[in-house]
Amino acid sequence: MQEKVHLTIKSDDTEEWLDTVWTRPIGYLWAVFFQRLNIHPNTVTILSMIIGAGSAYFFASGSYRIDGLHGLIFNIIGVLLLAWANFYDSADGQLARMTGKKTQLGRILDGAAGDVWYIFIYNALIVRMYLYHDMEFGWLGIENTERNTIIYVVTMYSFIVLDGLGCHAGQCALSDYYRQIHLLFLKGKAGSELDTYAQQKINYDSTPWKGNFIKKVFLFFYTKWTRSQERRTPQFQKLFSLLKSRYSSIENVPQSFRDEFRSQSLPMMKWTNILTFNTRAIALYVACLTDLPWLVLAFEIIVLSAILMHMHHTHEGFCKKLYEKLNNEVQQ
Repeated sequence: MQEKVHLTIKSDDTEEWLDTVWTRPIGYLWAVFFQRLNIHPNTVTILSMIIGAGSAYFFASGSYRIDGLHGLIFNIIGVLLLAWANFYDSADGQLARMTGKKTQLGRILDGAAGDVWYIFIYNALIVRMYLYHDMEFGWLGIENTERNTIIYVVTMYSFIVLDGLGCHAGQCALSDYYRQIHLLFLKGKAGSELDTYAQQKINYDSTPWKGNFIKKVFLFFYTKWTRSQERRTPQFQKLFSLLKSRYSSIENVPQSFRDEFRSQSLPMMKWTNILTFNTRAIALYVACLTDLPWLVLAFEIIVLSAILMHMHHTHEGFCKKLYEKLNNEVQQ
């Protein structure tokens, strides 16, 4: 079975240890199950969204300090549901590779699944802190009283927006982009799902609203997603443009250059894994099970943001050096 599971992963370079020993094997079993039922990978992704979003209700109601055993059980259910959603999130990609049913919509849905989970989970944390943890925010001068309810909720939402939009979304977007870049140099176009803003803008503009409403909405946000990725990586964009102008295709880039890029990019993969699901989910589990839900927000805003800045600085740095090296060779 281990060999079969290995055939369904993208690459050893981009796999996290916990995924290889836990998520992927269980995801593979689900993928086999869905394959036998002839269920499309996109359906599995949607099920993942529903289950992950459902976990939010249990995280919102899981204060064992107030509700005792009832709250603890709700926390555990929330953990199990989010883990289940993650198994499905793994299974959809494995199923797509097993069956050859890869679609762009599937790529977009897969990328959006985690965002859907956390939109609900972040709102659940607001509810939980409002109902059970107002005394922990006395230093803000906004204890949960009838007079201060609006101020309290607005302040908590400010933290959530800072974390969810300012940190979480940016961390996941850049991590996914670096992973797809690495796969492009490792395996070529066939092994990577790297998309460009220009391609997606054409795709969005050519897709009619009539009969494609859901796809059009997802394409709208995905186009903005790819644009933000490119805007945040100017040094890589310069390097990529130079490679395309000189070699026309990544497959024509000399293997020696691709190996050099891979050697520089490989250390980044551990950071991309930390910034995606497992570490973030473990932080959420610990924060909720210890009944200190605000800790996960602090972790994402402070620790994960620091990792993102280090990863971004390093990646842009070696891209700049490789660009200068290649540009000098071209001029000579």
